[in-house]
Amino acid sequence: MVGHIHLSLIMVAALIAVASPGPAVLAIAGTSMRAGRRTGLVFASGVTTGSLIWSVGAAAGLSAVMLANAWLIELIRYFGAAYLLWLAAKSARSALTPGKTELLALGATSLNRAYGRGLVLHLTNPKAILFFGSLYSFGVPADATLADLALIVAAVGLQSAVVLHGYAILFSNPTVVAGYLKLRRWFDGLFAVAFGYAGFRILTAKL
Repeated sequence: MVGHIHLSLIMVAALIAVASPGPAVLAIAGTSMRAGRRTGLVFASGVTTGSLIWSVGAAAGLSAVMLANAWLIELIRYFGAAYLLWLAAKSARSALTPGKTELLALGATSLNRAYGRGLVLHLTNPKAILFFGSLYSFGVPADATLADLALIVAAVGLQSAVVLHGYAILFSNPTVVAGYLKLRRWFDGLFAVAFGYAGFRILTAKL
């Protein structure tokens, strides 16, 4: 505990949430294996930015506003589910395409696209709104100062950046990449199922 803030509890909860396998982690893994470390790190930066935006929004009370206006969360839910189903379709198409593949050589435009896709992936995740809203509600007292909130945002943001970029480095390891290139269709089939399942769960969940 730092002062009257349960920072340790907040950090543990945030670590479990960000490190647990989910759409963001799967997308970082797939991007890192398919397009290499640089693109994977850029994609992870997009996800990290999305996480930081929701964290700042929750600290500013945005989560409470959105929870009071359920249609906003519903709108994000449909966008998020549609995006995940699009990723599922894209992975399925790759899995059904025979032949070997090589790592993609991506330029600046594609790196910008990778960052944008990582950002969109996290901004359209309705569970991020609920997570950050609950995170700040149980660990932050009503009389928390601006400095307290800034500390939490910075600490959670730094931790998320380390974990997400760590995944990009892990899955862009030459041994992992070599395994992906040999079993590309199986990996892409797995990604298709995982993204499709996540999209379906978000689409049908009662938030």
